[in-house]
Amino acid sequence: MTESISDEDQGHAHSQLRRTTTTTTTGARGGVTIAMVVDRADLQWAGSPLPVVGGGPYLLVSVGPYVAIPTPSRPVPCALAKVKTFSQTKPILAPTPKMAAATTASPATAPSPFPSTTRKPSLPILRLSRKFKLPAASLSSDPSPAFQSVTAFAPATVANLGPGFDFLGCAVADASLSLGDTVTATLDPALPPGTVAISAVTSPARPHLAARLSRDPLRNCAGIAAAAALRALGVRSHAVSLALAKGLPLGSGLGSSAASAAAAAKAVDALFGSLLTPHDLVLAGLESEKAVSGFHADNIAPAIQGGFVLVQSYDPFTLVQLPCPPALRLCFVLVTPDFEAPTAKMRAALPKKIDIGHHVRNSSQAAALVAAVLQGNAAGIGSAMSSDGIVEPTRAPLIPGMVAVKAAALEAGALGCTISGAGPTAVAVIEGEENGEEIARRMVDAFWSAGKLKATATIAQLDRAGARVISTSRLLK
Repeated sequence: MTESISDEDQGHAHSQLRRTTTTTTTGARGGVTIAMVVDRADLQWAGSPLPVVGGGPYLLVSVGPYVAIPTPSRPVPCALAKVKTFSQTKPILAPTPKMAAATTASPATAPSPFPSTTRKPSLPILRLSRKFKLPAASLSSDPSPAFQSVTAFAPATVANLGPGFDFLGCAVADASLSLGDTVTATLDPALPPGTVAISAVTSPARPHLAARLSRDPLRNCAGIAAAAALRALGVRSHAVSLALAKGLPLGSGLGSSAASAAAAAKAVDALFGSLLTPHDLVLAGLESEKAVSGFHADNIAPAIQGGFVLVQSYDPFTLVQLPCPPALRLCFVLVTPDFEAPTAKMRAALPKKIDIGHHVRNSSQAAALVAAVLQGNAAGIGSAMSSDGIVEPTRAPLIPGMVAVKAAALEAGALGCTISGAGPTAVAVIEGEENGEEIARRMVDAFWSAGKLKATATIAQLDRAGARVISTSRLLK
């Protein structure tokens, strides 16, 4: 049974694996031991054959009981498997620098013929559940590039939409495409095949922001998603460098990390001929989201697919696109204060238990919101968005002035108002843009008068397209 693995694990596997017949390296990057090439028949774990891909040969890498098994003839990408050792299930994966502290296997549970470290275990593994697998068939493919470079844009997103915590979201953008992130993916022959690098990070509207973002592809949302897309495509003969242009602020509640991930995954996929489905692209973006803010798809799904998206189930992973009548002129007043609300902090504040009455009310409002979207009922959308009785009451006090901002928006004529995602952005729903500027002014004033926070406002439209390619360049001859 195969599983996905983080880009940190994958990237480190590439740096450690070499085409060699017999090599042993101890102490390098945390005591990784590179062992010898073996055939499939030699792959045994506690006396049982390993369920590996292909017929070999395989180059084994070991840190304690953990073993990386590459696909035949090439060290990357790894063919991942899980094997049963007595009553336990142990992952087979490539060691990362953080995994250097892996413990030596107990002879009673995981005998290993390889030397191992003696440090304490530390195995931060980023992987999806069994239901969240990128296409296994892609391991045997190696598509040719269709372009030399591709630039893709992904819009901002409003997650939760009030009562739809972790399962409802929509994409929003302005006419200038400034409300979102842009990624340019370029073939880079100077890099090792199958790898991703980040060549530049810029933020035209917020120059200070670029310095806060890592150019390490293992620690950048765009890099993680791009590497996941490469793996899904099965690209092994080419490498990609990324240039990220941030249009969204960090920690704003507008899906900043999802926009970077969606644009990167879309750009990489288009670079090799647009072979992945939207579902595959969402899964690639989910690897990035899990690394940053937790395993939830209500930002990345609409960022990829556009419009309104319902996450019907996480296991098995099922998305439902909610068709919204084209005649609906739904607009969003987005007011972002000068205040960061990290997703992890805002999620930690949520109640661990809820009253059954609150659950029933929120469920009915979420259902009403879905119905209003399908009917094209702007007033119904606004009313349901304003009716969250579980998450918003917990988070609003953590954002100075938020309660007053919502009241000001409704008094000024907004159809509804709530917190966008984890915040601190407040989102008000209107039909058409006629009253947008006045509602935005009242909300900005409320943030200052009630919360002593400066704020900026943007009037956006429902973005029905999601992540899209905005430019390409031909292959170099």
